[in-house]
Amino acid sequence: MRVQMRVSEPADARIRRGLLRIAASQLGRRADSMVLPLEFLQQFKASDFPDPQEYDAWQSRNLKLLEAGLLVHPLVPLNKSDVSAQRLRQIIRGAYDRPLETGKNSESMQVLRSAVMSLAGRSDDGTSDGCHWADGFPLNLHLYQMLVEACFDNDDGTVVDEIDEVMELLKKTWVILGINQMLHNLCFAWALFNHFVISGQVDIELLSAAENQLAEVAKDAKTTKDPNYSKVLSSTLSSIMGWTEKRLLAYHETFNASNIESMQGIVSIGVSAARVLVEDISHEYRRRRKEETDVARSRIETYIRSSLRTAFAQRMEEADSKRSSKNPTPVLSILAKDIGDLAIKEKNLYSPILKTWHPLASGVAVVTLHSCFGNELKQFIAGLTELTPDTVQVLKAADKLEKDLVNIAVEDSVDSDDGGKSLIREMPPYEAENAIANLVKVWIKERIDRLKGWVDRNLKQETWNPGANRENIAPSSVEMLRVVGETLDAFFQLPIPMHPVLLPDLMFGLDRSLQLFVSKAKSGCGTKNTFMPQLPPLTRCEVGSNLLFKKKEKPQNPQYRGNQNGTTNGADPLALPQLCVRLNTLQYMRGELENLEKKIKTGLRNVESAQADVTDGLDIKFDLCQSSCQEGIQQLCETTAYKVTFFDLGHVLWDILYVGDVASNRVEILLRELDPILETISGMVHNKVRNRAITALMKATFDGFLLVLLAGGPLRAFTRQDSQIIEDDFKALKDLFLADGDGLPEELVDKASSQVKNVLPLLRSDSESLIDRFKRMMSESNRSAAKNRLPLPPTTGHWSPNEANTVLRVLCYRYDETATKFLKKTYNLPKKI
Repeated sequence: MRVQMRVSEPADARIRRGLLRIAASQLGRRADSMVLPLEFLQQFKASDFPDPQEYDAWQSRNLKLLEAGLLVHPLVPLNKSDVSAQRLRQIIRGAYDRPLETGKNSESMQVLRSAVMSLAGRSDDGTSDGCHWADGFPLNLHLYQMLVEACFDNDDGTVVDEIDEVMELLKKTWVILGINQMLHNLCFAWALFNHFVISGQVDIELLSAAENQLAEVAKDAKTTKDPNYSKVLSSTLSSIMGWTEKRLLAYHETFNASNIESMQGIVSIGVSAARVLVEDISHEYRRRRKEETDVARSRIETYIRSSLRTAFAQRMEEADSKRSSKNPTPVLSILAKDIGDLAIKEKNLYSPILKTWHPLASGVAVVTLHSCFGNELKQFIAGLTELTPDTVQVLKAADKLEKDLVNIAVEDSVDSDDGGKSLIREMPPYEAENAIANLVKVWIKERIDRLKGWVDRNLKQETWNPGANRENIAPSSVEMLRVVGETLDAFFQLPIPMHPVLLPDLMFGLDRSLQLFVSKAKSGCGTKNTFMPQLPPLTRCEVGSNLLFKKKEKPQNPQYRGNQNGTTNGADPLALPQLCVRLNTLQYMRGELENLEKKIKTGLRNVESAQADVTDGLDIKFDLCQSSCQEGIQQLCETTAYKVTFFDLGHVLWDILYVGDVASNRVEILLRELDPILETISGMVHNKVRNRAITALMKATFDGFLLVLLAGGPLRAFTRQDSQIIEDDFKALKDLFLADGDGLPEELVDKASSQVKNVLPLLRSDSESLIDRFKRMMSESNRSAAKNRLPLPPTTGHWSPNEANTVLRVLCYRYDETATKFLKKTYNLPKKI
């Protein structure tokens, strides 16, 4: 310890004698209850030193130590008016002019002792029994840092073999210096790091020890918010981080194969310092703590990007110098090869180390190189006016480099959360072929714009005439697909090397044009809701009147009228035959889209640049048009069905079926009207959508049948006895679509008619049970309603025996006193509209 502290043997012997004298005169007192510089001043005389000058220097040093520990850096801050402090300053200043008389009984020594002990006896809590003369901040740290130097060999700077024994000695000073484990860890971490630096950065054991010690500091930093500790921690770590970052921000210049071993430790120390500075000291970080911040990953990414940009700039200069008359290779071609080599070096030498903190280290590196080279390439392409051998050479070199960089990025991120998508997004493809591609894109745009104009013009003239051709499809659709096919033929004849790359642009434009055709083909036809009637207001039956036997009055609620055979003049674009042509046209286009897709695959295989697997991975589908056709067929089926049911056959539903006498106006007339409609659909509609059209008509018919029962207006009234007639009619309606096994599947008919089937039992129920059922439903759904007052249930259209509005409507059309009195009393419903 003495040797490491560079203390001479005579000085050591003198100090030991002094300590023995002090111990003898202060018998029983602890070391921390004494002010050692004061005691030394009293114990030593000039005769204890080889010459007076050394004695004077020694005395001056002890007075300076007292000044530093009690006046400049006291444990407890001084008041300006503190008398002891003023007296001590005077004594020290006087000692500079004339040596201090230190005899035990000298007045000056007694005055000095009094002032020193008064100041040293102060503490934060005012109850200290020790002396505080060397534990003020940051004096104590400076003193302790000097002691910590004893841990290192004076000659080579390595940690001494007796480190454990030295540490035990150091710990004995903690009580006097006010040092704790945290401060010790910080001081020792700095000492280890500093010795690694000054020793030439070759002692890996020192570096590893500093790395481990800094890990302890990081733990400590999370357990305390002491401002003094935080201040010295920030200062120390900032120094460490500053040194490491100077090397890591350009690590290609700092590290190579010969010294790469030290990079791991230096990165670890730099990252640890940064993490503590950000996470445990930065106020900004604490304010934004909810945002996940990976400090280590962020710092590593900064090191990678900075280093690679610096290395790229150096390679640029080297590439310029390599080009000459003997080597006419374009600069960017030389640079592309050099950058490829640089990427391989990065991946093999540096990335394995950096991956410890950043799993995508290689990916970030190649993304940076990709960006740097991309900026140079972009300027090169911007100046292109024609393709030359040099241009081709550069483009090929750029293409190869890009593939190499992307492969490294993909390999590096195969196990990442997003599979490397975020990295790839940072690598926009080089525009190496952009000049040619732009010309082709202009060609594509012109063809697509021309096609869209053709759609607008021809569909305005389309009549959807069923006699235009044998297939009952629109002639405009045939012509449209012919133009699309010619456009594809012309595209594959273009002399370009990137058909697969530009094909998606063309296909998207064609797909949108075809989608536009489909959209216009179904536009103006309306939807299911267009033809659904508005329900009449609720009424009650006029029991005892001749309602059931008097002539029908004009119905109150029909909204649509059509001719009575389900057909209209051929000029009507919404007549049943015209709607069938529209359906056939969309089905025809769906089938032809598949032929176009096969045509495209054949065209791709036949172009000059084709490879064996050229179509693999390409999405050769007209998805927009296919989806639009599917939706259009569904819409047209529903539109046709509800238009026929509620418009063409509206007079049957609203004017005839069950109006007045139920037995006299049964479903047979509706069945007679449906027969020619079904024949028209069966004869005209393509077999692949025929069942869908008939199924939609069936659903619409059942909806209409149910609306007659539940919302048929005040000209209808039903008794319980009528329920059997209605059920028989319902069966006849189902049989129409079953067609003795030649129609729709039975399970499909059952599913479509299930709503009617579920409601019919209500018509058989007596009014009392219906009223009880209704009240129970209403009370369960309106528990907060006033007693004896039931709100009118809303009309949802979801008819069901378990739905209050459905039960209420059955009561509205129930021809008996019980029902009509209940409706009068509860809702005061009128008998007529």
